[in-house]
Amino acid sequence: MPFTTRGRRGWLLGSDTVGPPVELEAMKGTSGMSRPVNVPVVLLVEDDAQFRKLAVQGLLAVSKQGYEVLEAGTPGEAWDLLQRREVDVVILDMVLPGCEGLEVLARVRQEHPDCQVVLLTGQGTIEAAVQAMKLGAYDFLTKPVPMRELEAVVAKACERRQLEKENQQLRSLLRSRQPNRQIIGKSPAMQEVFRLIERAGPSDMAILIQGESGTGKELVAHALHRASRRADKPMVVINCAALPEALLESELFGHERGAFTGAVSAKPGLFEVADGGTLFIDEIGELPGPLQAKLLRVLEDGSLRRVGSVKERRVDVRLLAATNRRLAEEVKAGRFREDLYYRINVMSLELPPLRERREDIPLLVEHFLGAEWQIEPQALQYLVAYEWPGNVRQLSNALERAKILADDRLIRVRDLPRDVVASGDSGTPTAAVAGDNLAALERAKIVEVLHRERGNKSRAARALGIDRRKLYRLVEKYGIR
Repeated sequence: MPFTTRGRRGWLLGSDTVGPPVELEAMKGTSGMSRPVNVPVVLLVEDDAQFRKLAVQGLLAVSKQGYEVLEAGTPGEAWDLLQRREVDVVILDMVLPGCEGLEVLARVRQEHPDCQVVLLTGQGTIEAAVQAMKLGAYDFLTKPVPMRELEAVVAKACERRQLEKENQQLRSLLRSRQPNRQIIGKSPAMQEVFRLIERAGPSDMAILIQGESGTGKELVAHALHRASRRADKPMVVINCAALPEALLESELFGHERGAFTGAVSAKPGLFEVADGGTLFIDEIGELPGPLQAKLLRVLEDGSLRRVGSVKERRVDVRLLAATNRRLAEEVKAGRFREDLYYRINVMSLELPPLRERREDIPLLVEHFLGAEWQIEPQALQYLVAYEWPGNVRQLSNALERAKILADDRLIRVRDLPRDVVASGDSGTPTAAVAGDNLAALERAKIVEVLHRERGNKSRAARALGIDRRKLYRLVEKYGIR
């Protein structure tokens, strides 16, 4: 016989129980008995003790995946359990002593946003259900509720909670496996870039990152995303210069099945993929005119339509854009929409070319080479003197090439690319590295000698012709590790 009990505020319908009665202490998870790993934890908040007991027994009896069920008779007991235990699902009665269930729901969602809440009520109304869903309830059930229906709802709520856990773990794993994308620089120009990232990162404003090719625009975009409140959400990157117009529209806005030849299934666009996070559009100056208008609409009201669809979709995305073109000149020439330019350029961040921050070159060289490599001072002198039309990307590639050619983990002039050496030979490299860059050469020499002497500062000081005290001051001055 199915069991049925009359609670003070409604009926609970059960199903056939199997096996011996379940002990309350085991249900509460306080018996000291071990439980399987990753078993969902369910908290039942109900002030009617008999109703609560039979509800727990019924839930455990019909459970397909196994639960650890905790009990609370008052909101205070519920808060105590929530502080001590990680709970996946809360089954919450709407009427509790001293407060309304909706008040408890609001507090649970605020303090434990990952926890799913299922509300039970003996007097269900549409208005109450709507209010509960607005406050973040997973579901709203009216008593009497069959136990198998309650268990089915709890099982789905647990699945959602588990999926959220897995997504969080995946995001953490992806962040841990990402390369250390550092922005290197101590020059005044780069210090201004760091200041703007710190100030603008936490906002939701659209930012236009401008600079020559190879200056690190994508690195800055990643830094802005990491500094934002969306850092735990995806950052999606697309390069407008790498895709033809037809494919670019589908990539950005998605398409429906049959929208064009080869569209065998529906596909969400990158705006939808980035929903809640950040979309970085690189080389936005290459965006064709028709797509500029479509992009403007998304930025204005958050709505878009997939290719081949009449259905409006809404997204919440922060836009970061980058270009190596002078967009203000593109607007004057009629190649870029003026209204879109002002929409994406709420704030502009200009990255200086490498030739305008030569004092950063030794730091970049040290970063790209790593601690196990050295570079002789004359080779560094050539690197500092070169114009670097390809900027930081070109410098990185040049050093990777030099590593292949070098002996004994020491980069010499002969290992550098011909154009770098030829440029230095045609001019006067020593003059090109005057001023602050003489300090860079001094630093490079100290690093070289310390490496050769395996970190022994006494021998390094003798090799450099200075005393240990001065060497310590220079190591601290130049921040040598």
